[in-house]
Amino acid sequence: MKNDLFSVGPFTVHGYGLMMAIGILTAYFLVERNGKKRGMDENKIFMLAVWAVAGGLVGAKFLYLLTRLPDLLADPSLFVHCLKDGFVVYGSIIGGILAAFLYCKRSGLPFWAVFDLVVPNLALAQGIGRIGCLLAGCCYGMEVHADNPIAIVFENSAYAPNHVPLLPTQVISSVLNFLHYAVLLWLSKRLHRDGQLAGCYLIFYSIGRFVLEFFRGDMIRGNVGSLSTSQFISLFMAFAGFVMVFGMQKFQRKRETSEPSQE
Repeated sequence: MKNDLFSVGPFTVHGYGLMMAIGILTAYFLVERNGKKRGMDENKIFMLAVWAVAGGLVGAKFLYLLTRLPDLLADPSLFVHCLKDGFVVYGSIIGGILAAFLYCKRSGLPFWAVFDLVVPNLALAQGIGRIGCLLAGCCYGMEVHADNPIAIVFENSAYAPNHVPLLPTQVISSVLNFLHYAVLLWLSKRLHRDGQLAGCYLIFYSIGRFVLEFFRGDMIRGNVGSLSTSQFISLFMAFAGFVMVFGMQKFQRKRETSEPSQE
């Protein structure tokens, strides 16, 4: 795989950054289009995207720094390197959700409806972004036998071990995210309580991420006991998702029955 795709003068276009940009822009245009169909202000949708992307980037970097905290305490000079490289997807999800929540409170947008609107396209963006991980060689899988039919070998990666057959966890993750996108689109026409689709996103993503973590080969990701940082977070995210799927339905039913009827 090749991360440095081409150069224009002093600027080099990197595969990871390019695929991340394509994923974000694709998700934004789909959210904008579907939001306008629901009567949402396109200017508010644009600002929502700005807040969510900014929050996601800050969250992804912050969580990455937390996973490297023992190394940073032992050698503070690594801080500059960590600022340049490394993100944790869960940090971007959490940071993006928090930033979107704050913007919705400020702008008057209905947060749970917006959350449901965004999540299918977020899964799509993640699928595209993982192609960038493949190009860069980050988030690589464990070493496998050379005869493994799905093994991939990196030749000039700055992250994955080169000339070693590895499980293509980036490809698997990308495929799972695209499948996740399709499932969420199907569910979006069948779930009618605000927040339930977002809950499904958290459940499906957390389960897939928890399992896939067992097959990752990059060990500098932090851990909580015997679990990786992402597996530990997955437990809470999945629980939150179940609460949203089943709790939202009960909450909204209770609210509807408590409201006085209009006759």
